[in-house]
Amino acid sequence: MKRGELTAALGRRSILKAGAAIGALQVASPFIIQARGETPIKIGMVDPLTGVYAGIARNEVVGAQLAVDEINKKGGMIGRPIELLVEDSANDVGTGVQKTRKLIDRDEVQVIIGDVNSGIAQAMAGVTSEKKVLHIVSGGHTDTVTGTGCSWNVFRVCNTTTMDSNAVAEVLIEKFGKKWYFLTPDYAYGHSVQASLVKRLTAAGGAYQGDLIPIGTVDYSAYLIKAKSFCPDVLIDVMGSGDQVNSLKQFVQFGLNKEMQVSGTLFELESLRAVPDEARVGWWTMEWWWDQPNVPGVKEFNAAIKQRTGGAATARNWFGYASVYTAVLVANQEKTLDAVKLAHALSDFKLPPEVALQPATPAYRAGDHELMSTVFVGEAHPPQGDPVNMFTVRSLVAGEKVASPVEETGCKLQWPA
Repeated sequence: MKRGELTAALGRRSILKAGAAIGALQVASPFIIQARGETPIKIGMVDPLTGVYAGIARNEVVGAQLAVDEINKKGGMIGRPIELLVEDSANDVGTGVQKTRKLIDRDEVQVIIGDVNSGIAQAMAGVTSEKKVLHIVSGGHTDTVTGTGCSWNVFRVCNTTTMDSNAVAEVLIEKFGKKWYFLTPDYAYGHSVQASLVKRLTAAGGAYQGDLIPIGTVDYSAYLIKAKSFCPDVLIDVMGSGDQVNSLKQFVQFGLNKEMQVSGTLFELESLRAVPDEARVGWWTMEWWWDQPNVPGVKEFNAAIKQRTGGAATARNWFGYASVYTAVLVANQEKTLDAVKLAHALSDFKLPPEVALQPATPAYRAGDHELMSTVFVGEAHPPQGDPVNMFTVRSLVAGEKVASPVEETGCKLQWPA
């Protein structure tokens, strides 16, 4: 199967609704619709295509569109072509909810994917549950999505914050020490990451201080001065995407890289590309990595993404890709679009190797609908050979080993009658 060929022409309407911000992504497969004369199945995607998380959100859309193009070439979803309709949540909960309702009520999508922002993903889940629509959370990590806020119709591709935190916490304690200072984004994701890391740190007898920082902060000087005065062993940078880039650039400008280590959970490839070499240090987690030479399909997936973006595939590309395939594979298996039937079938559903693209074949855990994916733990460094070879995986941690047991997540799934 060949990957990466963009389809030629747009049909009577643009499939992606994100506007000029992702105009280059406006691709579809209208020739399939015209040739078959069949009504397409619509998949809706809500992500923050503008704002501080725009870069990682766009990469999720790229991965999702690659999956759509591949699937349409292979016969579609229960024999019908797919259209991907993308809406911009603008990193705002109210907007995300509004766009989700629009996609379901007006556009009549059968599946919803999103959001990068955990708070928005959780709010969207309230809508999708009410409307009985299958919902794949591609990139919102906070524990409650598949914990106390879980829902029968919601499945998550990316890890919980507990999974990432547990995978890296012992390494940080062992290598750098037990005195930490947190730069934490002040919303659901940041709170969840910090709580998970603090739990492990305090159990080891460590100490910490930190700040809750608004999303979109530009000037980190006040927070970095406070960190300097605390004299931590490690600055734990929980900020995401553009916020993480800005904070790390200023960390280096202040010379704090000579006084303390910087590490944490996620240091995504999008951020690694954007910071100076001095900030490409420390131990972190990745939730997918492009350099897996012994895993079938990864090289081809990376090449397909590179053809579309000009760069190596990121975890966000894989999140979007796996989200679309999750919905399509289970629908094709069950030969239905009924959300309740699909959700039951997805419980303990394993991703096939060509979609999982990792050493294991992770499954969606039946008790909370969390994908038990591999956590890639390693260290960041300046480029070595390949310009995007800025992270070396040191250990592969099975999701089941670092995820909280279902009974401890607070998830109690209630199914429709």
